Amino acid sequence: MGFSKDVDRIRRLGEQAQASWRGRRIAQRLQNTVPVIGDGTIEAVVYFPDRVANIYQIEQWYEPLRELARRHKVVVVTRKWGSTARLLRDCPIPVVHCEDIESVERFLDRQRVRVIFYVNQNQQNFPTMRFSTPAHVFICHGESDKDYMSSNQLKAYDHVFIAGQAARDRIARKLIAFDESHLIEVGRPQVDVHHPIPTYLRDDERTVVLYAPTTEGDVPSMRYSSAAAHGVPLMRSLVKSGRHRVIYRPHPRLGLTVPEYRRAHEKILKIIENANRADPTAGHLANTHGPFGWQIGAADVCITDISAVAFDWLATGKPLLVTRPAEPRAQLPETGLVHELELFTATDAGRAALIVDAVVAGRDRSHADLVQRYFGDTTPGASMSRFLDACDDVIRERNAALAARAGSVLPGRRE
Repeated sequence: MGFSKDVDRIRRLGEQAQASWRGRRIAQRLQNTVPVIGDGTIEAVVYFPDRVANIYQIEQWYEPLRELARRHKVVVVTRKWGSTARLLRDCPIPVVHCEDIESVERFLDRQRVRVIFYVNQNQQNFPTMRFSTPAHVFICHGESDKDYMSSNQLKAYDHVFIAGQAARDRIARKLIAFDESHLIEVGRPQVDVHHPIPTYLRDDERTVVLYAPTTEGDVPSMRYSSAAAHGVPLMRSLVKSGRHRVIYRPHPRLGLTVPEYRRAHEKILKIIENANRADPTAGHLANTHGPFGWQIGAADVCITDISAVAFDWLATGKPLLVTRPAEPRAQLPETGLVHELELFTATDAGRAALIVDAVVAGRDRSHADLVQRYFGDTTPGASMSRFLDACDDVIRERNAALAARAGSVLPGRRE
């Protein structure tokens, strides 16, 4: 058993090295086609030292970052060649690759960076936080009631951008001796964006259902994914009805750690393929890659797990079904959205078509209050404005603090 694990580990290391080599070649070729970034021009950095498997965490920030770049010069700083190559290809703002933390330091020394944003809690973020000139701001990559969203790690940042009052309450309940003045409510600017709906998606009388299961997680306590228990019977029910069109959008990491979830994912893909072959007008879609956003506008109802997708969907005001984890060791949040909704169980998955019809027909009038508590003002453009204004405030305050610090330094003394 130990020998087998060693072989697997060596194989994975070899695959990672090969992927890094390919990413480096692609990134270096792409770098030659983009303008050189001038010294002293950059005010904001999004620090992403993570691998390409977690690119989804920064992809959802593309449009807010594009808007931020209209006000302040902003770049993404990467550390993994695969991620650099992908972002150079897709990201709407400039990308800078830094081989090591010394390269990051040299880059910051040449620029006037006033804020560094972080989209996750990766331990590789920590070395960058030793730089005291910029403000360090956690913007995360989703809103949910998971423990991750109220981690003690939040104390490490100068500011934490949160969605609304529900997030503030969640953090206040969980953390001890946390300074709540560090929290800034910005809503969800990532979904305050108009995404064109693909022309290949049929427009007819069918109810469009977005099924978006989350990843199985790294540990059983975080195993919220419905793919293994709900996914197959749920999908069979919906594609057989003739009244529904399914957009299947799984988490990018679904099935990477637990084979059972990978097998369920593959069965769901096969069900969709067979359903479309049997009825070419069905138009069911397996949307496993690319940006997430247009799916929210295209669908009439969403089935998802305890995840950020549930919260993104919540702001639309459209019907939402959140699954109950089948994993008995999964720890549900003690408070929050899961206690506001009747959770969709695995035993009911075979009746998914009927349940979807019922939830579409009977909307809950209390939904608007729930949206307000989680996101505040969700009128188009409101969240994006709050995000941009918050960035302005952080940069302005950091400039003032640096000017005050410079004025307090005695002549001939360096800090």
